[in-house]
Amino acid sequence: MQHRQGDGGWSALAGLVAADGASAHTHAAALTRSFTADPRDLADAVHHLCLLHGRHPGVIDHAGLHTVHDGARGWLIDAAEGFASERGVLTRLVVAAGPMPSTPNHAEAESAITTQRHALDMLSQSDRNGCAIGAAFALALDWAAIRDVLAEAARRFGVDMPESALPPAFETAIVAATVGEAPAIERAMLFGAQQLIAQHRGLWDLLEARAEARRLG
Repeated sequence: MQHRQGDGGWSALAGLVAADGASAHTHAAALTRSFTADPRDLADAVHHLCLLHGRHPGVIDHAGLHTVHDGARGWLIDAAEGFASERGVLTRLVVAAGPMPSTPNHAEAESAITTQRHALDMLSQSDRNGCAIGAAFALALDWAAIRDVLAEAARRFGVDMPESALPPAFETAIVAATVGEAPAIERAMLFGAQQLIAQHRGLWDLLEARAEARRLG
């Protein structure tokens, strides 16, 4: 990843999310297309996103306990409160969507999501200075595109979708640049972000494979 010198790794972080996050995945994009997305695929996405991020404490909550940078404290508090609201949205969507759609090889998918959840727990509780908050930054940034999928699910399933309460990207940029001023912390921050986005990409790959399995089955 390339980034501008002196921006604390922010440009690399934003570039990573843009290139490899939900907005760049074909399956996630397909789920945002009104009237063409299969309701079963939307329900499957909602259920699996809830399995990955619907628990408390989550990535941002853990990062708040494993980040010592004073400049990040306010952002972490706001992000944790905002993501608590997003968990509520996920819960309402899961209820409205009904049972997880029947899909071949479900046991393998269940094992994969458990592995991903464990990986996120380890990442967000890392004692490497900068790693946990890098994951939290990436989650907050990628959630904007994930929210587009949730918004389509909300429309289909009749759920009111509130505005996001997560910190806006410009605030995240300021805090990320401040946290990443030291090269070692910047490297750790970008590592945490890379690993979180890799787990998200793995989730979309899994959901795409499950959708294909349902069509063939």
